[in-house]
Amino acid sequence: MGVSDGWVEVGDQVFVRRYEFFDQNIGLILGRAEALVIDTRSTYAQAREIQDHVRELTDSPIGVVVDTHGHFDHAFGNAVFRPATIWGHERCVSFMVRTGERRKVTIGQEEPAIADELREIVIDPPDRVFATHATVEVGGREVDLRFLGRGHTDHDILIDIPGTDVVFGGDLVENGNVPFFNDGYPLEWPATLDALAARVGSGVVVVPGHGDHGGKAFLDAQRESVSRLADLARRVEGGELTLDDGVAQHPFPEHPAEDARRGFERALAQIRGELDRVDTSP
Repeated sequence: MGVSDGWVEVGDQVFVRRYEFFDQNIGLILGRAEALVIDTRSTYAQAREIQDHVRELTDSPIGVVVDTHGHFDHAFGNAVFRPATIWGHERCVSFMVRTGERRKVTIGQEEPAIADELREIVIDPPDRVFATHATVEVGGREVDLRFLGRGHTDHDILIDIPGTDVVFGGDLVENGNVPFFNDGYPLEWPATLDALAARVGSGVVVVPGHGDHGGKAFLDAQRESVSRLADLARRVEGGELTLDDGVAQHPFPEHPAEDARRGFERALAQIRGELDRVDTSP
């Protein structure tokens, strides 16, 4: 699946569209006379683009939105979809409230092409939340939302559509880049991926937050790489390796070593017990 392929049906009335900006996947689930959208992108203009593209497949209203997590590229378009109900993990709300305004500024500096659009964003967190599991209905169709543990953030969720072989993993899995560790919990991430893998059979399509979708082999490789980084970080903390040595041995060989440095720094902070004492989110 490429960024120019439009909607790709990966399950019965379950679609993915891959957008060039951040190589991001947006999900669409169609029920009877109602649609559910997974993630809302970075700006109002990008969110409206999703709405326009949904109309290629259905005239049904988008009654439900699910945020896989609260990062700007997944949830800053939320307000465009109101009055739809927006679902997310309970900590997605506190994360967006705590970090949203300052990230409008920092992301605008990093991505100047969308800086003006970010300034108009009103942070609009989910209004329906859960702790471990929720079942959402869209047009008579059930969709399961699950929190399996901390990983990419402290609130990433899995979207599972019963009766299909499709799972949306959000940024717990990412294809084509080193996973984004800036708000992550590297020591717990492997166990969270183990819990995800336990729900994925050999024929299941795993849709990552970014990059091409894959299957169980892709998921297993992600788990192994994240686990390997955590193990290397423990060796750094134990004095067996320097940080530079650990980074040089990073488990994402198709990407530059420096792309993995933040993952090591975050893992070391978690080993030292720093992540749960203070707000470390930039």
